Amino acid sequence: MAEMTGPKEYKLSKGYSYYLFTLLFLLYLFNYIDRVIVTSLFPFIQKEWGLTDTQCGMLVSVVFGAIVTLTIPASILVDRWSRKKTIGIMALLWSFATVACAFTKSFPQLLIARTGIGIGEAGFAPGGTAMLSGLFPAEKRSRMVGMWNASIPLGSAIGIGLGGIIAETWGWRHAFGIVAIPGAIVAILFFFIRDYKTIELVKTIKKGGIETAKVAMSKMDIFRDFIRTPSLILTNIGFAGVIFATTSIITWLPTYYHRIENIPMSQAGMKTGLIMMLAIIGGPVGGWIADVWFRKKASARLLFPAISTILTAITLFIAITFLEGRAQYAAMLLMGVFIVAFAPAAITVTQEVIHPGLRAISYAVCVIFQNALGAFTAPMVLGAISDAYGIKAAISVLPAFLVFSAVLFYLGSFFYEKDLAKVEKVELEMEG
Repeated sequence: MAEMTGPKEYKLSKGYSYYLFTLLFLLYLFNYIDRVIVTSLFPFIQKEWGLTDTQCGMLVSVVFGAIVTLTIPASILVDRWSRKKTIGIMALLWSFATVACAFTKSFPQLLIARTGIGIGEAGFAPGGTAMLSGLFPAEKRSRMVGMWNASIPLGSAIGIGLGGIIAETWGWRHAFGIVAIPGAIVAILFFFIRDYKTIELVKTIKKGGIETAKVAMSKMDIFRDFIRTPSLILTNIGFAGVIFATTSIITWLPTYYHRIENIPMSQAGMKTGLIMMLAIIGGPVGGWIADVWFRKKASARLLFPAISTILTAITLFIAITFLEGRAQYAAMLLMGVFIVAFAPAAITVTQEVIHPGLRAISYAVCVIFQNALGAFTAPMVLGAISDAYGIKAAISVLPAFLVFSAVLFYLGSFFYEKDLAKVEKVELEMEG
């Protein structure tokens, strides 16, 4: 198997590495609470302002639109300036934008405030991923990414469940104000941590298989690093299909239960939240399986996402098409375990097949794919289908996107080991 890039041991103490992991986990948790809480507020906002489902979908899509637009510039700051300062500034920005949502008086004002959340979140996932990739050894990388990404379903579940409860008790505006404060507190801590130094963008020149010199990478070298890595391209597109499905579920499943089962939105939000909460099992377990399998077979980094994604598609299809009531909900809970199991290994791919000095930018490219083709379009597309054919028909199209992604992950597995062998080997240095 090709040599793995990245540190062979902890560059900081093991305890400090896990401290930084905890801060990153908490920020990702608050990130998703702030991002998705609006979905459980839809009926309350619709009642006050008379919005359509498509307009409600826009309140989610606009966040991802801002992320797509600004993730590359933000990630350049992460890779070439400072991970910790960029992350701290971004987290403060999205927290303030969430508070601003509480003071809006019209749909356009709320749309602008939601855009501010996306601007703040634009570089966090790439920055956090790059930081984790440098902090932990390669043999633990997928499981740590998996544990970190468990904050996504947890934050989504808390946001969806808490939003309806707060809205029914104090009003929907209070929901935005209450959830914004914790993230701002953790953001301030990031300005006082240690991190590894910015990595120089150099490449090794070889003649006859022997290293002769190291030279600075040109813009064309960087461009070639991305377009000549098939496993990375296929992973990015495959990621988009899964994110289309998961964003649709987070956004519209509460409405599905509210309309199909005729239950209060707070209860519908809690049901959806529990489904997403079970991804806390799928993420870390998926990362662990991918790491263990990777030691024996390099292509496991993409074979496992292919398998877990096809299982998600099958489970969702059976639940929506053939089941109702408790049986359907049981199947949806199982889907909740599968749905993010692919992510740790797929994210690790974006870090391992690219120059270590481009890790944040690499995941930023993935973010563009998953948001432009997935998260940005999904709420509006599903909202439009729901307006035309009903909410059940809208949810029923999602397994097809998952099958498409599984096929792409499988194809990418044939290129992964070769792509891994081409990566520049870099030793990381820590700040003083």
